[in-house]
Amino acid sequence: MTDGSEKQILFDGRYIRLISDDGWEYVERHGATGAVAIVPVFEDRLVLTEQYRKPVDSRVIDLPAGLAGDLSGDPSEAFATAAQRELIEETGFQAEELTHLTAGPSSAGLSTEIVTMFLATGLLRVGQGGGDDSEDIVVHEVPLATIDDWLKEKSQSGFQIDPKIYVGLYFVQR
Repeated sequence: MTDGSEKQILFDGRYIRLISDDGWEYVERHGATGAVAIVPVFEDRLVLTEQYRKPVDSRVIDLPAGLAGDLSGDPSEAFATAAQRELIEETGFQAEELTHLTAGPSSAGLSTEIVTMFLATGLLRVGQGGGDDSEDIVVHEVPLATIDDWLKEKSQSGFQIDPKIYVGLYFVQR
């Protein structure tokens, strides 16, 4: 470190470390090279996922997403490869084309995690989706014409809405 501060590891888990560094406490992502989020557009619909998320004790509506380089045997997994894998696993759709949209911190004051976002088009259903054995994912295909009302209704019904959805919609509607 160039500022003379010293990092202290407060907790070291499978995918995260809790760090104390010169008055800052934050989460450091490890055990993966980054995170991916996918903006899947199928015909005139945005494909979203819904699952219970323990940290917020709520069902969350979000984009299909996951970690890159977290599988044993492939720590150098390309982000696009991870995005395709997560898309199939969570939604049952495979993308003919993945286009890099943007990358940036998911929560710059809390975590070192960088999320790389992809637009997924030319979708073909190749499975049921729903996630792996540790996940219970519900897949939603929401018409783009009514997505604002749908998201508002879900929010009013007690669901948490991941703001990355709105980032994805920005790129879809450009």
